[in-house]
Amino acid sequence: MKILVTGGAGFIGSHTVERLLEGGSHEVTVLDSFNDYYNPAIKRANVRNFASRITLQEGELTDAPLIQRLFETSRFDAVIHLAARAGVRPSIEQPELYIDTNIKGTFNLLEAARRTGCRHFVFASSSSVYGVNKKVPFSEEDPILQTISPYAMTKMAGEQMCSNYSHLYGIKTVSLRFFTVYGPRQRPDLAISKFTRLIQDGLPIDKFGEGHTARDYTFIHDIVDGIIGALNYTSGPICDIFNLGGSQTVTLNDLIASIEEAVGKKAIINQLPEQPGDVPLTSADVSKARQLLSFQPRTTIAEGVPAYVEWFRQMRAEGVVLS
Repeated sequence: MKILVTGGAGFIGSHTVERLLEGGSHEVTVLDSFNDYYNPAIKRANVRNFASRITLQEGELTDAPLIQRLFETSRFDAVIHLAARAGVRPSIEQPELYIDTNIKGTFNLLEAARRTGCRHFVFASSSSVYGVNKKVPFSEEDPILQTISPYAMTKMAGEQMCSNYSHLYGIKTVSLRFFTVYGPRQRPDLAISKFTRLIQDGLPIDKFGEGHTARDYTFIHDIVDGIIGALNYTSGPICDIFNLGGSQTVTLNDLIASIEEAVGKKAIINQLPEQPGDVPLTSADVSKARQLLSFQPRTTIAEGVPAYVEWFRQMRAEGVVLS
């Protein structure tokens, strides 16, 4: 199968590409911009081990002519669309950038898929689309009445575009609502990354609120299982949506304690008020993914955090700046 993985040099993307290459039956093309949202050397390190086995195209999702040429040349059977401008707080500061990349970029991919006959499209959505959902755990059937950040809004728009292209043009689309993915290679701006770096260096960490906010943390290997399940999901509705979560809600206080234990140092806390745009709780009902994608999250936070810390220390030893 000829597969395009957007964002394939990033955190989730690079792990996905490695899994696709394991069987030797897929031709994988990676599209990545290697932008400076965080140190591009991290992404270069991510692709180092498989660069010779893929086709690597550097470019932006917003470059519609480039996207069209890439699809016309390669005639992909499937797209795994993981590239996006990520993060709630940066989206509040730069909403137009998020709209351009996440909405227009997704449109460019779907349009190129339509024009070239690509029939399968896996879209990385986010648990942030649920907003302040008082029903726990979150189900795919819950009504989405109000998103509370530009980032979440762009992911909701992406899901709706997938629905349009399934209905109008017969493209099989699967949207995956990721719940706080973590593990080796994760972005430096994410909480586990920042806390690990600061605790290791004896610097204070910012703790917003009283530490009672909770997230459904999902280890990267479990997420990739779900992505591959979505790629192989050919039955069911032509447009479908799945939660991919770890089924383990962890408070901010407990997360900090887990990192302290893995690093071997106590955190210095800089107490701050709660931040706008943050949801108080995320919790995934993954029963649908279990049934239809054979999704089975296995990695606990007690196992996953030390795996990240080990990677963090390895990268530092190699001189890669994790910021």
